[in-house]
Amino acid sequence: MSFLSEGVAVITGAGSGMGRCLAQQLAAKGSALALADLNRDGLDATVASLNSPTAKVTTHILNVADESQVQSFAADVASAHGRATLLFNNAGVALLGELHQISLRDFRWLMDINFWGVVYGCTFFLPLLKQQKRAHIVNTSSVLGLIGAIGQGPYAASKFAVRGYTECLHHELAGSSVGVTCVHPGFVRTSIAANAKVGERASESLRQESLARFEKVAHTDPPVAASKILRAVELNRPRLLIGADAFFLDAWQRLKPSTYWNLVAKQYEVRDKHS
Repeated sequence: MSFLSEGVAVITGAGSGMGRCLAQQLAAKGSALALADLNRDGLDATVASLNSPTAKVTTHILNVADESQVQSFAADVASAHGRATLLFNNAGVALLGELHQISLRDFRWLMDINFWGVVYGCTFFLPLLKQQKRAHIVNTSSVLGLIGAIGQGPYAASKFAVRGYTECLHHELAGSSVGVTCVHPGFVRTSIAANAKVGERASESLRQESLARFEKVAHTDPPVAASKILRAVELNRPRLLIGADAFFLDAWQRLKPSTYWNLVAKQYEVRDKHS
């Protein structure tokens, strides 16, 4: 049996997108699952999509931005499953608008979910994970944890923060039984763009503009992304880029760290800094 088939996988944001696909693929391998999401209907749909799981599956309504809820979630998983071997901090949200259009309240809302949700997950599950002969943490950053994009300031800030936190965690846990992977998906066909919040001082039309652009560039399907993530866990890779777009943007940022945005704006048909 492989590492992925014999453990207990904890997945946040399991009600849709990559979280659902991770649940499906892990269930097919025989893994037990602790699935968390704020959306009960989404969680139920994920469970219904599992193909006759052979191991225990539990569902948990969870707001990852709430420290006490995440702490209780870890305790619930320990009670229900007795252990945890995999943690996927996958939950995330998006917020559209330039920085001057974003209220501090909305900025905090996004950071609480995208960044603090990851920190809480790692903090409260690490004691469980460290009890195992082998365990692994996967934190979802983004291609926007590699580059800064106009109109995505809060999201990029949160994903850069996840990247930095995860790299430090990887270094600190080196040599232990707990592996750490930071995932940088490119544009994956999930509902995050459609569900994005629009900044308080931005036009609601921004949603449709952003969604239309997203649909043009999102070429990676969630099952493909999930499969690549699980492969990276098996191989204990510390960093994973998903999609040709992620490789392109990562390379261009490295080559032109101060001026890459001019090319990126043209490539993806977004406004550059001079317009």
